[in-house]
Amino acid sequence: PSRLQRQGRYTRESMRHPGKMLPAIAAQVITAFTEPGDLVIDPMCGIGTTLVEAVHLGRDAAGVEYEPEFVHLTADNLRHAHAQGATGTPQLMCGDARNIATICAPLRGKAALALTSPPYGSYTHGHVRSGRDNGGGSLIKRHHRYSADRGNLAHRPLPALLDGFGQILAGTATLLRPAGAVAVTVRPIRVKGELVDLPGQVIDTAARHGLVLTGRHAALLAGLRDGGW
Repeated sequence: PSRLQRQGRYTRESMRHPGKMLPAIAAQVITAFTEPGDLVIDPMCGIGTTLVEAVHLGRDAAGVEYEPEFVHLTADNLRHAHAQGATGTPQLMCGDARNIATICAPLRGKAALALTSPPYGSYTHGHVRSGRDNGGGSLIKRHHRYSADRGNLAHRPLPALLDGFGQILAGTATLLRPAGAVAVTVRPIRVKGELVDLPGQVIDTAARHGLVLTGRHAALLAGLRDGGW
């Protein structure tokens, strides 16, 4: 579970983010596509999972995040990573990733990997306590909204959200060195009860913005109990 993957490695406060990337997936992708000393970029870095895993693996990292609250949480997580011995050098900027080519202009042509995840609309599953968890009380949801700022891309309808994400991918691609890669972690979602193939839509969006698909990989998640599945 995400909670156990983050325990002791990330600050407790950073669990407030509603759509965190799993650290194990981030570490796997970074290890597969980069070498120690390479630069890894996340244009929508949230609370910094990509950056934290990169610096722990001896890679340098750069991230952009729209929400000032999440920027502060990322900075705290990076300080915690270095206190634990992480050796990579991070850079962190607050801004709109749709302008990443300008925000990160000094990094143009330097990144080996861009690793990110799109927002899943203005709210997500979040943290839920059901009657089973709280003595028969009502359902309680916490930390399930990305932002109250209507300028946040997460508030746009899905077609506009995908178009904005495509702009981000295209801008991020300008920061890659030759043979650099963009990796996106994404899962299907439900919109008004309807199951949406968001991974497929992200692939189509990336193609419209000039990126070429080179691989699609599934991360299978399962609970482990008493040494078994």
